Amino acid sequence: MEKMSSMRVYISTIIGAACWGLIGLFIAPLYNRGFTAWDVVAIRGIFTFVILILLMVIFYRDQLRTRLVDHIFFAGAGIFSIALFNFFYFEVFSQSSLSLAVTLLYTGPLFVTILSRLFFKEPLTIRKGWALALAVTGCAFVVGLLPFGQGDIPMKTLLMGVLSGFCYALYSIFSKPITKRYSSLTITTYTFLYTSIFMLLTSDIIKKTDQFQSIDVWISAILLALVATVAGFAFYTSGLKHLEASKASILATIEPIIAVLTGVLFLGEHLRGWQMLGIALVLYSAILVAERRSKANKSVDIGHSN
Repeated sequence: MEKMSSMRVYISTIIGAACWGLIGLFIAPLYNRGFTAWDVVAIRGIFTFVILILLMVIFYRDQLRTRLVDHIFFAGAGIFSIALFNFFYFEVFSQSSLSLAVTLLYTGPLFVTILSRLFFKEPLTIRKGWALALAVTGCAFVVGLLPFGQGDIPMKTLLMGVLSGFCYALYSIFSKPITKRYSSLTITTYTFLYTSIFMLLTSDIIKKTDQFQSIDVWISAILLALVATVAGFAFYTSGLKHLEASKASILATIEPIIAVLTGVLFLGEHLRGWQMLGIALVLYSAILVAERRSKANKSVDIGHSN
């Protein structure tokens, strides 16, 4: 790659991750309008699928062909990963802060490591052990268990944060077996199809259609889907085509940095010094895992579910 094109690749990947990091700006107004975390998951899933399927029908119709048996993987990723990880992530944000939510979400790469060991027999190494220790220590700093042992975050909130990371990791497990058969766009579109169906069946979003009479609800919903989901995916994936998955994952750590800055600058959140240290430790652990996973298997793109 030429230097200029290489720079464009890096910028594209960073822009994609930054789009994900802006998610708090679009969720907060929906909470203020009385939507629950489960409602917001429904809004994100449904609006995203509508945008994606329109793009596919207009520009990539040939990529809509799939094998029926593979819809087990699409459904698994859409329900057990996308729907649930979004719910736990949004719920932690509503109960605590965006900074805490995104930090606990970034335990995801460690769960990918553990699950990949169980399902794909990938080796556990000393490097991965260090990454696990750093992530646990970092989370302890962020939630206040370190350095003074006075964590004021409810255990229920912490558990949901860890579950968001676990469900986030499940996307890799469900999507990995089909990455060689379909494009990332195809996988994402059908994944959100099942997220949408599941959310329509389990949420009260249909009963709250009157709340969509407010223009600010439409703006937030569309931006949540268009900027924080579709644009994030499009920019990140376009960079991923020319990068090793590990380098893209490392660049993706701009996401929690943007999310934390968004929380501090626009949502009135306050961070202490040790919490910043904790966030840095969690991000570094994600980088350690990403680098190692690439060396072990450069050809596999496990995707990004955010």
